[in-house]
Amino acid sequence: MNPSSAPEMGTAQEQASRILPEPASRAPLGIVAGGGGFPAAVAEAARAQGREVVLFLIRGFADPALERYEHYWFRLGSLGGVSAKARARGIRDVVMVGTVTRPRVRDLGLDWTMMRLLPRIARLFRGGDNHLLSGVLGLVSEQGFRLLGAHEVAPELLLPAGVLGAHAPSEQDRADIARALILLQVLSPFDVGQGVIVVDDFVAAVEAAEGTDSMLRRYGEMRRNGRLRFAAGKGVLVKAPKKGQDRRIDLPSLGPDSIKRAKEAGLAGIAFEAGGAMVPDVAGLVEAADAAGLFVMGVSSCEDEA
Repeated sequence: MNPSSAPEMGTAQEQASRILPEPASRAPLGIVAGGGGFPAAVAEAARAQGREVVLFLIRGFADPALERYEHYWFRLGSLGGVSAKARARGIRDVVMVGTVTRPRVRDLGLDWTMMRLLPRIARLFRGGDNHLLSGVLGLVSEQGFRLLGAHEVAPELLLPAGVLGAHAPSEQDRADIARALILLQVLSPFDVGQGVIVVDDFVAAVEAAEGTDSMLRRYGEMRRNGRLRFAAGKGVLVKAPKKGQDRRIDLPSLGPDSIKRAKEAGLAGIAFEAGGAMVPDVAGLVEAADAAGLFVMGVSSCEDEA
């Protein structure tokens, strides 16, 4: 080999390294952010790992405080524009986190990319949330991104097993939890909500399209108006992912607000599937539960026990 050719080869290698995509583990992480505190918790966890983050904030849902990170605002129907920005930024991995209520198709603000997919999008709305969100993940994957779950980016935010805090469930509470877990597993094929309230073996409320908070308010109102005659401090809210659910999307979440709403409803405590719920601030959660006199517990799912 002619030694004089070595500098030219080195230059070619340098040029190739600039052309080849950056490994996903070193490329910025794209975080599609809905409402609540979880987008910030996931962003901070990723940054603690030394990873750069870029947030894509969903208009009408994301907290404006997230503008402290590098960010872009977008409407739910502008997939094409968001994908172009993400690719230009070198993003290859994307995580979707935060609350988003189901929009109407006409409210999406569709760009040209989404307009071409309109018949397919309309079909996604004909079913439960898991059907819709799984379809959305498919659309994002087709844009060339790798979809990660928040639990993959920040596993330290997953609810651990066992009792958290000073208060423990009674034997009846544990029986109610077991009954609730069986019910949630049976309901999974129908793609309804992820939560249920059981009191003294009685199924008092099942989460559907209204969401967990509205279910808790409904249960509390039924207690107050005498429709349900249960004393305060009885009953359990139990939440778990649906059987076969893609855990990259819509994992249940738990925080101090959850404790407040369960207390207002008159429950004894909350049980979530261990490893199946996200908790951005465990210390804050335990403090709120202890102050409210409620127990919080991470439990094994029926599938784990099978």
